[in-house]
Amino acid sequence: MEIETGEGQVQIRLITKQQQYAVPDIPYSIGASVSQEELNTFVNALLQENVDEKSSKPIIFEFIVLNEFLRYRLNDHLKERSVSFEDVIEIEYVERFPVPEPQDCLLHDDWVSAVQTHGKWILTGCYDNTVNIWLVNGKHLLTIPGHSAPIKAVSWISIHDKVATFASASQDQTVMIWEWNIETNAVDCIYVCKGHERGVDSLATSQSCKLLASGSWDTMLKIWSCEQHDDDGEVSSKRLKGEQTRTPIKTLSGHREAISGIQWLNEETILTGSWDHTLRVWDLEQGGIKSEINGNKPIFDVSHSKLNGLVVTSSADKNVRLYDLRSNSGTIVKNTYAGHTQWVQSVCWSTTEENLFISGSYDNYVKLWDMRSPKAPLYDLLGHEDKVHDCDWSNPKYMISGGADNTVRIFKSKKSI
Repeated sequence: MEIETGEGQVQIRLITKQQQYAVPDIPYSIGASVSQEELNTFVNALLQENVDEKSSKPIIFEFIVLNEFLRYRLNDHLKERSVSFEDVIEIEYVERFPVPEPQDCLLHDDWVSAVQTHGKWILTGCYDNTVNIWLVNGKHLLTIPGHSAPIKAVSWISIHDKVATFASASQDQTVMIWEWNIETNAVDCIYVCKGHERGVDSLATSQSCKLLASGSWDTMLKIWSCEQHDDDGEVSSKRLKGEQTRTPIKTLSGHREAISGIQWLNEETILTGSWDHTLRVWDLEQGGIKSEINGNKPIFDVSHSKLNGLVVTSSADKNVRLYDLRSNSGTIVKNTYAGHTQWVQSVCWSTTEENLFISGSYDNYVKLWDMRSPKAPLYDLLGHEDKVHDCDWSNPKYMISGGADNTVRIFKSKKSI
């Protein structure tokens, strides 16, 4: 028999994977209308009973009931899922991810449309046609001219022996590959990749750092070599002097509108998202489309997690969606995250926390999500005063974002990595 809201008791079992916070594995009887805050008080009281030294500071936990964070009273959570109140309810608890701390604000001369970190460096692309390199402590290292139109995407390629390579994609229809001498802080464009017939909107480097993929408003997906070669095709050990034109290794067609997001799933498989409302998985060996997933609005960005194999997308319908591309039964869409009030322009998984990702939107907000909490983000990362164009969490210590307020915002994770 169901217990009405605010009445009766339920039996629960409390479990955690964080063994330092484990409580006795026995059933507990609690009020059915218990809230998240009351559960926190209860678990902390149990922990205090099982330690010799009393802690003055309670630990804040999140509670997972039926694979989703508890965001309102337990009885309402159970009723929504048609769970009997006579069952013993298993509740998993995890320490809450600490609120990220705002760090520096990096000022640019125009809109910031692309950001990516690599270790202590930040690469940014700007609407004033320049690429910039910064340190995560806010120090500006280089402004790099060369493109003749706004930058729409940037991607680190590799770092070897004090020399880094990276790429930038622009509305001038080109992708440029750059070589940066870190010791002398000098940069050269070594390749200009030509072949797109409209502006290039998205860019990604393969895991081997040997290939680049670019997506454009010409609807084409193009694959480029990142390696430095002599004229006979052999990989060169010499540093090239001056830029050379590079043509694509492969051109793949199938999208009907701009390709706005790219991720390498592995060296032979690429995921793309497009303004044509579709996600497509491409098989490079076969040179064609492996699968196609239809949505109902333009898709602006895609992010694939190596930790859990799942994909999140950002869209013009103001939502973030979670996909399991491996799913053979039921829907491929596993969850929808509602909270933004304008187009969601960018998404990025954490590289160390398998449940966490960030999103950036035209509503000026960056939001930090746990995939088990679709009804509300963990935190709103405030600071932007205009549209957020891009966000990145490649370095687990820093969440960064660029926007139409001409700034890059940096938030530092307080969790020890």
